[in-house]
Amino acid sequence: MRVLGIETTCDETAVAVVASRIGGDGGEILSNEVMSQIAQHAAYGGVVPEIAARAHIDVLDRLIARALDVAGTDVAGVDAIAASAGPGLIGGILVGLTAGKALALAADKPFIAVNHLEAHALTGRLTERLDFPYLALLVSGGHTQLVAVQGVGDYRRLGSTVDDAAGEAFDKVAKMLGLPYPGGPQIERVAEEGDPARFDFPRPMFGREGADFSLSGLKTAVRQEIARLGAPTERDVADLAASFQAAIVDVIVDRVRSGLRLFGEQGGHPNGLVIGGGVGANGAIRRALTRLCAETGLRFVSPPPALCSDNGAVVAWAGLERFARGMTDDLTFAARPRWPLDANAGPLHHGKA
Repeated sequence: MRVLGIETTCDETAVAVVASRIGGDGGEILSNEVMSQIAQHAAYGGVVPEIAARAHIDVLDRLIARALDVAGTDVAGVDAIAASAGPGLIGGILVGLTAGKALALAADKPFIAVNHLEAHALTGRLTERLDFPYLALLVSGGHTQLVAVQGVGDYRRLGSTVDDAAGEAFDKVAKMLGLPYPGGPQIERVAEEGDPARFDFPRPMFGREGADFSLSGLKTAVRQEIARLGAPTERDVADLAASFQAAIVDVIVDRVRSGLRLFGEQGGHPNGLVIGGGVGANGAIRRALTRLCAETGLRFVSPPPALCSDNGAVVAWAGLERFARGMTDDLTFAARPRWPLDANAGPLHHGKA
């Protein structure tokens, strides 16, 4: 089977074609075209929704054509069309969702509306063979969650952020430090030259019951330290970045450890830990989780960084997983800027995920 996937939920326009491997051993990425909008948003220090939506419109048709060409096929040669239907910025979602529906209608192909979070949660099964159930850590600019992945379409949220998402905290702290947008990669780069022990920043929620996250207090602590320093030097900035990143890493490892306990208490043993979302590309976080999994004897599945950030391949793969199980959608499916992955978990904390 081959599925074309479209992703436009935020500031990357992405289209890919993914095929299933014989024997069910993951998937094969036939094409994965991504057009980043970083240059358009950098001057504003963050994503501007209207600019993002217009940029998707400008390039999506060409990107679809390029993805099909690189994959050596056309619309008639794919088995289904998948498009992210949320969560994300409503303007961008509508662009990709409408394009996906139009292609499916014109080519008489099944259509699959993909939850962007599900795409990241299933990425580990795209890159290698991984059986259900497993624990997924979803960390991005808008989401920080620990999810028990029981099967395709079957998810149980174990913990989520009560305030800032991890990527949001990275971006805001980077802006405080005068670093370019996007902040996550910049903090990681600068932190390599810094002393992570110089500033004793708090580790919110560390050691608490449950698996929820809280990062706004850490962000505030960095702001207060910057104010105390007055005019931070280059060395100060490096040490601040390193100390902040170390705190984030400690919080994530602690929360994952607690999430694993919850997973066991609620019945079952995870077959692995999967990381997904843009912050999942952070090398310090990946190394720390590798050590945690080595200590606990758990398999760590860390997809390549290119598959952690927004891309069409993970959307196509989620579409393929759903299509293989007969899970298709009507062309009336509406965009969902807020779309919890686990529908039965109740409301999100303060609207955060």
